[in-house]
Amino acid sequence: MTILKYSIDEFVHDMSDLMEGQPEQDKLFDKGSSYLDKLINSPNAIPEEFRNPSGNSNHGSYRLHYSEDNGLLVTAVVWGPGDHLGPHDHRTWGMIGIIGNEITETRFRRVDDREKEDYAVLEQDRVAVVRPGDISLLIPEVDEIHQMDNFTDRSTVEIHVYGHDLRGLERTKFDLETGKVSYFATQKFNNC
Repeated sequence: MTILKYSIDEFVHDMSDLMEGQPEQDKLFDKGSSYLDKLINSPNAIPEEFRNPSGNSNHGSYRLHYSEDNGLLVTAVVWGPGDHLGPHDHRTWGMIGIIGNEITETRFRRVDDREKEDYAVLEQDRVAVVRPGDISLLIPEVDEIHQMDNFTDRSTVEIHVYGHDLRGLERTKFDLETGKVSYFATQKFNNC
């Protein structure tokens, strides 16, 4: 029998208490990352069905918690072998913790003057192979545009934590070759 060190319910409780105090961003990320670290190092806290691609898909995105009171959204995201998501933003703060395998995250900076609607110029900032136990932070308008690639032959499992529900939140996708900007919003998760 596996004993959980830290449960999803404990994580949600701790994050909700933290958010209630409306901390500055540095404190939110500092304390929130420590809670997320405990959660991703207790992988059995996430049910098995949320650690695998959905159905016949190569990908999975599962809502684990959402609170209308404070906007806290917690999801499990599974990137199957060869999965790719081009540059996009989030429009909310976020923390991503890796539970299993690895993923290549490419970060970009927007370097245009933002005067042309539906057009953006991105400059690659850095590339990192993110491994189990690692946490990436997403800071709106500062450091949130990234591309995700699973170059491995196994699924990668992540926990995503956001300050707003992504369903219906208008976000941006960027075409690196043409500079075209398009808008999208998450419509649903695989489990709801």
